[in-house]
Amino acid sequence: MTQQSRIPLAARGPGRRSVVGGLFGAGAAALAAPLLTACGGGAAADPKTVTFGSNGADATPKSAYAAVTKSFTQDSGLKVKTNTVDHDTFQKSITSYLQGTPDDVFTWFAGYRMQYFAKKGLCAPVDDVWDTIGAGFGEATKQLSRGEDGTYYFVPLYNYPWAVFHRKSLFQERGYQVPKTWDEFTALAKRMKKDGLSPIASGYGGGDSWSVLGTFDYLDLRANGYDFHMQLMRGEVSWTDRRTARVLDLWREVTPYQQSGAGGRSWQDAAQSLVDKKSGMAVIGLFLGQQITDEKIRADIDFFPFPEIDPAHGQDAVEAPTDGFMLSREPRNEDGARKFLEFLGGARAEELYMGVDPSNLAVNARAATGSYNALQKKSAELIGSARHISQFADRDSDPGFISTVVLPGLTQWLGHPDDGAAALKRIESQRARFFSA
Repeated sequence: MTQQSRIPLAARGPGRRSVVGGLFGAGAAALAAPLLTACGGGAAADPKTVTFGSNGADATPKSAYAAVTKSFTQDSGLKVKTNTVDHDTFQKSITSYLQGTPDDVFTWFAGYRMQYFAKKGLCAPVDDVWDTIGAGFGEATKQLSRGEDGTYYFVPLYNYPWAVFHRKSLFQERGYQVPKTWDEFTALAKRMKKDGLSPIASGYGGGDSWSVLGTFDYLDLRANGYDFHMQLMRGEVSWTDRRTARVLDLWREVTPYQQSGAGGRSWQDAAQSLVDKKSGMAVIGLFLGQQITDEKIRADIDFFPFPEIDPAHGQDAVEAPTDGFMLSREPRNEDGARKFLEFLGGARAEELYMGVDPSNLAVNARAATGSYNALQKKSAELIGSARHISQFADRDSDPGFISTVVLPGLTQWLGHPDDGAAALKRIESQRARFFSA
């Protein structure tokens, strides 16, 4: 029996969240069509039907969205025709999709990634929707949902934190203590290696190079603070800045403790090594829990915040990407689409979704959380305690810059983590192509 045939992870498919390799051009093949295309193409509008473009092709999110749309239909009498495409293809094809005849409502991401399409005029404002749903959200979420012009273009559904995950039973068996500082973290990694473990699970092979961004972001947030990190992401400071150089210096300290062969391994295989207790820790998102079908193992998964590096910044920033919905620029059933968005932004929709998918957290403060498992409750506390919330490098920055410049630079450097200055100089040489002065 091969390892893949015995794993307790859910059936493998496209990664949970892939970096947009082709955000600004045509994408790869969709599941059942050459490109991501809208339901019904250019057909005349049906006043009783809302079309919905979804990137939730994996089994769990697909079932969760089905529960949400079914409830909306029961409440409104409007049918939702869902066009589901795998996560990676959805992102790669999104620009051509939106420039064509997209679905009325489509899944997307908060922050910079939403703002890009808002500036391009490829989505419609939803201020009227926020007049209905706004009381359920805090200011931080509202900020993530507005374009640079102050207009709302996004309706949030859930978020999820990144942290350092581990198995509780392994820590108990080996007598490991949760580290709070960088020195404690590196000492624990050294001890794990001595104990015969791969201290830090890692897999960024193939299309999974995005996974290294979680480590980069946290190192920068902890060493240099949220403000500098956001300036770096927005192209406002040089990548050869001494503070960025320090990030790679810190990263180099733990590269001997990262799982070997990471460049040829998927993030799912890295996660599996954590589940199998072959690795001690993994810097990853809560979506790790979505992949686990064995409830005993799920109950044994725990996490701790990425350790403190500089006491001036402590652990005050949390990486918590926010997913939700947008309205296409010319929806065929605009009235129905806006009603659908009002429903999606309400507590009921979030409760239905989270009831099926335990790897996410509701962002509407009015949503009931009684069904949350232990990981969800702890995740909500982590996000709730954060002074700053970042999205993820490819969501906080120009995704083309991240996918074509930063990621190749970082993964190449990780293969031979010696000359960080040269790697940062190569990244910096391309910054002006993506960010105006």
